[in-house]
Amino acid sequence: MTAKIIDGKSLAAQIREEVKSEVEKLKSEKGIVPGLGVILVGENPASKVYVRNKARACEHVGIYSETIKLHEDISEEELLNNVDKLNNREDIHGILVQLPLPEHINSEKILFAISPDKDVDGFHPINVGKLTTGEETFYPCTPSGIIEIIKRQGIEIKGKEAVIIGRSNIVGKPVAFLLLHNHATVTICHSRTVDLPKVAKRADILIAAVGKPLLVTDEYVKPGAIVIDVGINRIKKEDASEELLNWRKDAFEKRGSTLVGDVDFLKVKEIAGYLTPVPGGVGPLTVAMLMKNTLLSAKRFAQVK
Repeated sequence: MTAKIIDGKSLAAQIREEVKSEVEKLKSEKGIVPGLGVILVGENPASKVYVRNKARACEHVGIYSETIKLHEDISEEELLNNVDKLNNREDIHGILVQLPLPEHINSEKILFAISPDKDVDGFHPINVGKLTTGEETFYPCTPSGIIEIIKRQGIEIKGKEAVIIGRSNIVGKPVAFLLLHNHATVTICHSRTVDLPKVAKRADILIAAVGKPLLVTDEYVKPGAIVIDVGINRIKKEDASEELLNWRKDAFEKRGSTLVGDVDFLKVKEIAGYLTPVPGGVGPLTVAMLMKNTLLSAKRFAQVK
C-alpha cells in the first residue's frame, strides 16, 4: 500500500476561492467588507513571514487587512491600548496578535483582551468554553483545518477511532473536541502515555502534533489510516540521517537545512491510506481557515447566516 499524499496547498486554494465568493456576496448585498487587524510586535523573521502570508491571503479573497507594527520594547499597557482600539473599530471584524510576543509581555493577558466577538484565532477563554460545549464559535485555525482535510477526502469521521499525539491548547485539545463533535472516539496521548506505538496503531485517524521530528514511524500506524502531520521541525544538514540527506538533497544544498514533520514520511507512506506532507500539508489550511473565520465574524456583525 502507498498512501494518497494530501495536497494541502490545493485544498487551501479551494477554501480561499469559496471565501472569496462569499466575501463578494457580502459586499454586494450588505456593503460590508470583512476586515482583519493584525498586530506584529518586534522583528521576529518567522512572524514577519506569517503576517505577510496572511496579508496576501486577505488581498486574494477581498478581505481588508491592516497590520499594526509595534516596536519590541512596547509596554504591555500600550499593546493593550492597541488591542482595545481594534476592538472598538467597526471596520475590523477579526483581530490577530502574532505570537510569540517579547518576554516582558504577558501573552495570555493580551490574547484575553481581544473581544471574543473578534477572536478569529479562537483562543479567548469564552470561545474555548464554547468549543468544549459544542456551541457555535470561532474554532482555532489549525484544528479546524485538520477537520477540513479529513472531510474533503470523503472520509466520514463518525464512528472512527481517532488518536492525537500531543495535548497542546493550540492543536491537541481543540482538535480532540472537534473530532468528538463529529462523533469520533478520541484518545489524547502525550509524553507519559504507556506504549504509545500500540495506542497509536488503533487509530483510523492519527494526528501527530507533538513537535518531535520523525517520531511516528510505521510501527505507530494502522494499515489504511489517515495520518495528519502537524509538526514543523527544522533539521540542519549536520544533524540529518543519510536517508534524509538523500531525500531532501536540494533543500540541504540550498539552505543547509530542511523542514520535517512529526511523522517519518518515507516509512509511513508505505502503510497509511492518506498522509499529509511537511511542508505543504496542514500549514496552508491554517491561513485559509483564518480567512474563513474573518468572513464568519463579518457575517455575524451584518447578521447574515
